[in-house]
Amino acid sequence: MSASGGSKAIIAALGANLGIAVIKFVAFGITGSSSMLAEGVHSVVDSGNQGLLLKGGRSARRAATPEHPFGYGRDRYVYGFLVALMLFSAGGLFALYEGVEKIRHPHHLDSPTIAFVVLIVAIGLESFSLRTAVVESRHHKGDDTWFGFIRHAKNPELPVVLLEDVAALTGLVLALLGVGVTVLSDEPVWDGIGTTAIGALLITVAVVLVIETKSLLVGEAASPADLGRIEAGLVGPGVERIIHLRTMHLGPDELLVGAKLSMPRGATLPQIAQAIDDAEARVRSAVPSARVIYLEPDLDRS
Repeated sequence: MSASGGSKAIIAALGANLGIAVIKFVAFGITGSSSMLAEGVHSVVDSGNQGLLLKGGRSARRAATPEHPFGYGRDRYVYGFLVALMLFSAGGLFALYEGVEKIRHPHHLDSPTIAFVVLIVAIGLESFSLRTAVVESRHHKGDDTWFGFIRHAKNPELPVVLLEDVAALTGLVLALLGVGVTVLSDEPVWDGIGTTAIGALLITVAVVLVIETKSLLVGEAASPADLGRIEAGLVGPGVERIIHLRTMHLGPDELLVGAKLSMPRGATLPQIAQAIDDAEARVRSAVPSARVIYLEPDLDRS
């Protein structure tokens, strides 16, 4: 993922969420709607999440140190994981709590027209943010489905922003339905039901993000396409075959490659060294993100 593409989507989402949060809290103060309060908290959490993603991007660009010789690329995964936890705890659980309280102790809305206006404006702003995330994600999705993109992406920023925006837009629709049914039926309990639905939605999205970012933190291998290019690059003059190959992402844009290679019997040390150098050059040319490569020469004993 290009840093500019990810940052553009994050900044668009941050600007939209800050504006939305302000008008939601104003609407809550006027109407007393728990759906508006839950959505306001959701927007504040999303704004904090985008701040964390920007912080993770900057932190990951730090140079390698003796204590961290492979650099700080995984900081982007760490901050993506924190975003998922924030969405679960500060967003989803709060909305569930507020919804249950409103169902247990319902009260009528004041000035519901304000809530409708705010929600419609918020839907417009959130749609702009989602459109930006979709446009930026298309550059990296390729032929993959959207579900596949979320599942297979090695960079956390765009999938996180994409899912956050989808959840936010869906949450706004749920809030609009909750307030609308409350006004039409004169039953304020529907506002609480809408708030509870928002909480369940946020928790579901958070669980998906936790699972995906945890997998990246543990260490994922190169994609099948990159793995095929690496295998093709390793075999060449002076290299008979690959005995075994291991890859792991040190960050979204940095790949560790380790392999044991079968060399011809009788090859001299200079010939082996040249063959390894050539193999590294072919791999880096085919997969530029393969920046850390360790190759071990061996004889084929099979």
